[in-house]
Amino acid sequence: MTKMSFIKGAMILLIAGVLNRILGFIPRITLPRIIGAEGVGIYQLSYPFLIVLLTFITGGIPLAIAKWIAEAQSIGDERRVKQIFRTAMILSVSIALFLTSIMLLFAPIFIKYVIPDPRVYQSFLMMSPMLLIVGISAVYRGYFQGKQNMIPSALSQTIETLLRIVFSLLLAYILLPYGLAWGAAGAMLGVVIGEIGGLAVMLLSHARDKKEPVDPVNYIAILPENEQAIPVTAQTIKSKSILKKLLALSIPVTGSKLVGSLSYLLESIFTARSLAAAGIITGVATAQYGALQGMVMPLILLPTALTYSLAVSLVPSLSEAAAQKQYHLIQKRLHQSMRISLVAGAPFTIIMFLFAAPICELLYAHGEYAPMLQLIAPIGIFIYLQAPLQATLQALDKPGIALMNTFIGATIKIALIIILGSNPQLGIQGVLIAIAVNTVLVTLLHSYSVKRYVGFTMHAMDFVKVGGAIIITGAFAQYVMSLLTNQPLGISLPTACIVAMIVYIFLMFVTKIIDKNDLVRIPYIGKWFASNH
Repeated sequence: MTKMSFIKGAMILLIAGVLNRILGFIPRITLPRIIGAEGVGIYQLSYPFLIVLLTFITGGIPLAIAKWIAEAQSIGDERRVKQIFRTAMILSVSIALFLTSIMLLFAPIFIKYVIPDPRVYQSFLMMSPMLLIVGISAVYRGYFQGKQNMIPSALSQTIETLLRIVFSLLLAYILLPYGLAWGAAGAMLGVVIGEIGGLAVMLLSHARDKKEPVDPVNYIAILPENEQAIPVTAQTIKSKSILKKLLALSIPVTGSKLVGSLSYLLESIFTARSLAAAGIITGVATAQYGALQGMVMPLILLPTALTYSLAVSLVPSLSEAAAQKQYHLIQKRLHQSMRISLVAGAPFTIIMFLFAAPICELLYAHGEYAPMLQLIAPIGIFIYLQAPLQATLQALDKPGIALMNTFIGATIKIALIIILGSNPQLGIQGVLIAIAVNTVLVTLLHSYSVKRYVGFTMHAMDFVKVGGAIIITGAFAQYVMSLLTNQPLGISLPTACIVAMIVYIFLMFVTKIIDKNDLVRIPYIGKWFASNH
C-alpha cells in the first residue's frame, strides 16, 4: 500500500469532511422542525456524558496507533505494525466493555442527581452500544492514518453520516408520538446505526488491505546536512513493550482530551443550573442549550472539517519527520496547516457575523437565536487555528503541555459560566462569553507552547492580508444582499455568500496568500493546474 503525501491525505479527509459537514446539516436543519428546540436540547444533554466516556477510548489510542505505526512503517517493520494493531484492539475493546457496564449501571443515578432534565434517560439507553462500536472503529482509523492512507477513514465517515441522517430523522419521527424524550432517543439510535455502518467500511477496508502484498524495505533516515545518513532497521528501535509505548502517549493525550470532554459535560450541567439560577425555567433553559449546541455551534464548527483533516494528517507526518530528524519539514508542514486553516476559516467568520439573522431563519426557522451566532462568530478563527497547534504538540511528544493548556482554559470557562450564566442580565450570552474566553485563551497558550518548542510563528502579514480581505469581502456581501432585498431569503442569502466567496478567493490570489503551487497539490484536479503551470 502506497502512503499518501501530507497534502494529499489532508485534502482527501478535507473533501470527506466538508461533504459530511454539509450532509450533517440536513438533520441539524430538519431535527428541530421534527422535535423542536426543546427536543434538540434533550438530545444534546445526553451527548456530553457520552463524549466523556468515548474520550477514554478515542482520546489518545488512535493517535498513539497512528504515530507508532507511522514510525514502524518508516523503517519497514511490518511485524511491529501488526503487533501494535493487535495490542491496541485488545486495549480498546477492554476499555469499551468496562465503560459500557459502568454507563448502564450508573445512568439512573447520574440522571437523577446531575443532569437537570430526567427526560434524557431514554437517549442514554439508546446510545449505550456506541462505546464498543466506536472503540473498534477508532483502532482501524488509527491504523490507516498511521499508514498515511486516509481513504478508509474518509469513506467510513461519509457512510456513517449518510446512515445517521436517514435513521436519525426517520426514528425521531416514528418515536415522537410516544413523547419528546422518545423522539430525542430515536435520533440518538440513528447515530448508533450510522456508527455501525462506518465500522463495516473499516472492516472491509482492513480485509482488503491484508490481501495486498508488502515489500520489506529498509529506509534511510534523512538527517540534517552536517550529520551522516544512517540505514535504519527494525533493530534500532528500543525494545519497549507495545502496550507501554501505546499507553505512554495515549494516557497524556487522553488526559488532555478528557479535560475538554469533562469541560463540555460540566458546561452542559452548569449552563442549565446557571440559567435556572438566573430565573429561566427548565424547559426554556433546555431549549436555549439545544439551540447553542445543536444549531449555533455546528455552524461555527463547519470549517473544522478542514482543521480536523489537517490535524489528523499532521500527526503521522510530523512524527515521521521528527523520527528522521527532518526539522525543516516540521516547520514546512506546520506553516502549511496554519496558513490553510486561517485562509479557509476567515470568510466563514465574517459571513456568520454579518448574516446571523437570515442564516438562523433560513436554516432553522428560529431567527431568535441569531444573537448567539453573531456573538460567537468572531471567535471562530481561534477555533480553526487551535487544531493544528494541538496536533503539533501531540506529534512532538508534548501532550502534557496541551493537557495543561486545555485544563487552564476549561477551569476559567466553568468559573465564568457559573458567574456570568447566572446573571439575569446576561443569561445564555454569559455562557457564550465564557466559551469565547476559553477558546481564545487555549489557542494562545498552544501557540506560545509551539513557539517555545519548535520556534514556529505565523507571519504577521498573513493575518494582515486575510484581515483586509474579509473586510472587503463582507462589504461586497452586504452590498449584494441589499440589492436583493425584494428576493426570497433562499435566493438572496446564497447569492450574497457565493459572491463573497468569489471575491475572497480572488483577493487571496491578488495578495499571494494562495498561488498555483497550492492548487497543484490538490489531489486529482491538481494535475490540470500543473499542466497549465
